[in-house]
Formats: sequence, C-alpha cells, structure tokens
Amino acid sequence: MNEIQRFLAHAIQLEKESSRRYAELAEAMQKLGNAEVAEFFQQMSHYSRLHQREAMERGGFHDLPKLAADEYDWPEGSSPEAAWGPVDPDIDVFGAMALAMRGEQRSHEYYQKIADETADPEVKAMATEFADEEAEHVVQLDVWHANLVKLTAAG
Repeated sequence: MNEIQRFLAHAIQLEKESSRRYAELAEAMQKLGNAEVAEFFQQMSHYSRLHQREAMERGGFHDLPKLAADEYDWPEGSSPEAAWGPVDPDIDVFGAMALAMRGEQRSHEYYQKIADETADPEVKAMATEFADEEAEHVVQLDVWHANLVKLTAAG
C-alpha cells in the first residue's frame, strides 16, 4: 500500500470494527457478571474510537471514507478485526480474551506488513506507529490474561 489516504481509509475501517467488537465483548462480559473485564473491554473500545478519530483527522476526512468491499486490500479478504465472527453469547472470560488477543495480533501483523512492504515513507512511518500501538494492546491483553489465570488459580 503506497498511498497515505488509502492506508488511512483502511485504518479507519479497521478501528471502527475493533471498537464494535470490543463493545460486543464488553456486553458479553457484563451479561456474564464480570464488570471488571467488561470495563476493560469498554476502555479498549474507547481506544479504538480514538484511533479511528486520529486516522480521520490525519487523512482530513470529515466522514468515514466510502470504499466498496472489493476496494479494500485485506489479508484473507476481510479486515483483521472482522475475522472474529459473531461473539458467542455463552463466551467465558478466557474465550473473550482469546478473541481479543487474536484480533489485536492480526491487526499488528497487518500494519507491520504494510510498514515492511510499502515504498512510501509516510505510509511506512504511520503503519509502524499503528503496528506499535497494536503491539501495546497485545501486551495489555497478556497482562489481563495472566492476572485472570492467577485469580482463577488462587480462587
């Protein structure tokens, strides 16, 4: 991907889907009665909306850019965040964390691949920045998962 506007259109769509997915996970955790994890997922949804807004501002977009489905250049034909599928209403906390982790890892890989392959220095810099942010999300999820494992083992 060698055009900054095209890159940002993809980032905006990815973050929009990420926000929606985290909101779904937050709702599932709320129904499960785990307010703490629900709040964490709500916070992650908020961060995705912030990233979406940032990408829109950087691209000078006032509205979400409109690309037809076949105009997106996604790995395996869909956004890394859309690959989750619907959230199972009976999902448990560990299943929710695993879904979120896979989404963040796919998003990191997506941005990193663009950074590694683009010939455009502006796209490279921004894709690297976005990949780093996704890597931070992976670390946050790892910490939450480790803490949940400790709590489960202690309880």
